[in-house]
Amino acid sequence: MNIFRQRARSLITAAGTALVSAALLFSASPSLANGGWTPHDDDALLFDLRSGRYSLGDGIRGYQTSNSVCVDFADVIMAMDLPIRLDKKSRRATGWVFAERETLTIERDSATVQKVNTQTKLSAGDIFDTPEGWCVNVKTLSSWTGVTFRPDLSNALLILETDRKLPFQRAMERKERAAKIRPRRTFDLASLPQSTESYKIWRTPSVDVVASAGGLRDRRSGQDLDVRYELFASGEVGKASFDARLSSDDNGVPENLRVRAYRTDPKGELLGPLKATHFALGDVATASTALVSQSTVGRGALVTNRPVDRPDAFDRTSFRGELPAGWDAELYRNGQLLAFAENRADGRYEFVDVPLLYGQNRFEVVLYGPQGQVRRETQTVPVGLDSIPPRKTWYWAGVQDAGEDLIRLGSKLPIRQSGWRGGFGLERGINTKTSVAASLFSLQIDGTRRNYLEGSVRRAVGPTLVELSASSDLESGTAFRGQLLGELGETFITAETIWAQGGFVSDRIDQNVNGRHRVALDHNFKIGNKIVPFHIDAQYETKTDGAASLDFVGRASLNLRRFSLTGEVAWEKQFSAFGPDPPDIVEARMLANGRIGRVRLRGEAIYRVAPEKRFERVNFTGEWRAGERADWRAELGYDAGLDRARAGIGIIRRFDKFSLTASAEAASDGSVAAGLNLAFSLGPDPRNGKFRFSSNKLASNGQALAIVYRDKNGDGVRQAHEKLVENVELTAGQTTALTPTDANGRAVIDNLQPFRPVLIGIDTSSLSDPYVQPALPGVVVTPRPGVASTVELPLVSAGEVEGTLRRKGGGVLAGVSLELVDGEGRLVRSTLTEFDGFFLFEGVPYGTYRVRIEKLAAQAVKVSAQLGAQAVVDDDNQIARLGVVQAGPVTIIASGTGSLDPP
Repeated sequence: MNIFRQRARSLITAAGTALVSAALLFSASPSLANGGWTPHDDDALLFDLRSGRYSLGDGIRGYQTSNSVCVDFADVIMAMDLPIRLDKKSRRATGWVFAERETLTIERDSATVQKVNTQTKLSAGDIFDTPEGWCVNVKTLSSWTGVTFRPDLSNALLILETDRKLPFQRAMERKERAAKIRPRRTFDLASLPQSTESYKIWRTPSVDVVASAGGLRDRRSGQDLDVRYELFASGEVGKASFDARLSSDDNGVPENLRVRAYRTDPKGELLGPLKATHFALGDVATASTALVSQSTVGRGALVTNRPVDRPDAFDRTSFRGELPAGWDAELYRNGQLLAFAENRADGRYEFVDVPLLYGQNRFEVVLYGPQGQVRRETQTVPVGLDSIPPRKTWYWAGVQDAGEDLIRLGSKLPIRQSGWRGGFGLERGINTKTSVAASLFSLQIDGTRRNYLEGSVRRAVGPTLVELSASSDLESGTAFRGQLLGELGETFITAETIWAQGGFVSDRIDQNVNGRHRVALDHNFKIGNKIVPFHIDAQYETKTDGAASLDFVGRASLNLRRFSLTGEVAWEKQFSAFGPDPPDIVEARMLANGRIGRVRLRGEAIYRVAPEKRFERVNFTGEWRAGERADWRAELGYDAGLDRARAGIGIIRRFDKFSLTASAEAASDGSVAAGLNLAFSLGPDPRNGKFRFSSNKLASNGQALAIVYRDKNGDGVRQAHEKLVENVELTAGQTTALTPTDANGRAVIDNLQPFRPVLIGIDTSSLSDPYVQPALPGVVVTPRPGVASTVELPLVSAGEVEGTLRRKGGGVLAGVSLELVDGEGRLVRSTLTEFDGFFLFEGVPYGTYRVRIEKLAAQAVKVSAQLGAQAVVDDDNQIARLGVVQAGPVTIIASGTGSLDPP
């Protein structure tokens, strides 16, 4: 909004009552006819043109005539971006309104108006000549354009009303949608109101269902019909969360059932003095350490006070999840492909001991279904000084029957770690750079019971973290490990060395291994204007019998304009203790993601370089939109092991309550297959207590029920008589909810990340009245899977705060960033001063506020950030006029150590 519009609007609003009264008296005078009216400054108006929640242009000039209101035609044309040419000399206007077929021609000399094929005569009082140009009666303007212009003199608004969406409205909606995906203003979530959903003895679970049926005619295996399903449920029982996963075999017979009861609290307020962040019973995953334990899954119990999002070890982390039959998974770190995981018999994916880089590590697990489904899970893991907690103690304790489900339906899958195991560990931050850890284990490995004691010390040295570890199996075996993780210039370095002796065997160190040494480098090369991430990893392992192996992996990624390419070369060399060495194994792998036109492409190729040259597997997939809620998917592939090429086609259709996928495939050997996949979720509807179906994952993710109401008395508590507000859009973190509030002021937000606090607020751009605003930035909820948290969001009346900023004893301060903060110290609005120091805060909820200069801006102009200006916005002061606000000089402490201004 420019300075002219700000000043004029403030002036008109301040004189609104007197102006309206004078205008009504003037129009009531019987002695004045339309033809006798002449423009006068006392009759001048300046409107803010509004269409719903949108403000158009920089103001519309107008006049209060003897019996009507007129507005400047040129201003309306510019504000609404109408393709109309107005020629004041020829007294003629030509063009069209909102579509080329809606032509409009106005001839002042002949007093005619031609709209499409209809010609009418101009009447007295339709157009007035003013110093600004043509001033058109708002009723006449409405008939020309086919929309309604309604003047609101008390608020200086010209309101545009229409039943159809106009071109400029669509353009503004597109800009608004684009603006919503940009980063929003950040808040300290801990300082905002919190909504806590208490646990219940019983909370009906939500259930995610995936069911598929397929037919196959294979020349090798014959004909087959598969029916599979997977159910994942989450709810509450006995004031604890629980989840359960049931999956079937190819014949629809239940095969796996995993059940877990748990409580998770990121604040660490569980189990009284234990101050635990998480404890679980049932099918749980255990902790891992550097030399002894590797995380396993099985029936048991676990308790810890470690932060919910912290990895077990500072230099690596692990990812686990459910992997339905026929799916595969890829792991990316900072946009670079790290690993692949194909379908396993136990219905899980695992990426174990994934290396971490110094700094921020952004991981993304991408799951690909057999019929085109794509799921993404993201997590950020920091490594640096912040990863070492000073003067804090973390612990964990667990016991588990590894590899055994709590309720086993089928046969047990044997693993190396099968059997009961338990452990306890402590970690203590000595200071910001040093921490120590110790743990005690009793494990069963390869059928033998072994007990271990392990200790480590970690130290930050410059831009590196160094960890030294030692372990004993409490008999004759010992192991030592040194680890370095750091940054040298723009290169990330990971180095590790392990020495074992006395027959030391653990989850981490296999039988007969006495040494493992590894170094990895990550560097971003700049080639032209492209950044190419490059990774090299080399590992050398020795055994007690003299055998050894050398593994080398090189990986590079390149992001082109429309394509992302990742290439990987793996070389494995074995050194035999007796006889000749086996041949080297060299494989090359390429993964491509990109777009050609409307088609999203994904390709994967694996080529065996040695000992024999051949393609192991080639696969290309293309996806493109088939409408607002549907996607096509085509696939081409070749499998060298089966010597078979194949081609497939599928379509994914998403409905409000479920999604449906159909696919068909044919192979070069005459095999054909077809399948149908149905996915939906069922759970309690928090709006009415009934059940609802949804295509969103209700059991896997959290939900929030938001209630928006008009807080008339401003007490922040919803009263029975206070109106519920519909058609208000909500925000969850940095995204906008797809469903606005209904007639009862309620809306449900799905797909919230469990146990990660998120701010639920109101998208102010969806409010049609600029003088009604949210009372708070929002309410913070910590979602739980399958559970809907309830938040109430009040709307209150709003006004404006204005003033002029000047330097004490000096001139105006122009272009200075100002902040408006409430009584809790929260930032409510921000603005910039104009060329003459004038500032205006719009849409300010009723309340008491302070104005301050933004910290960096105050330093730049060398004045105190604190202004001492207080503003009260209420029914009696809808516009808080602060007048001249003086900024004083920075006060320096005598010792020269800094400013008296608070931070």
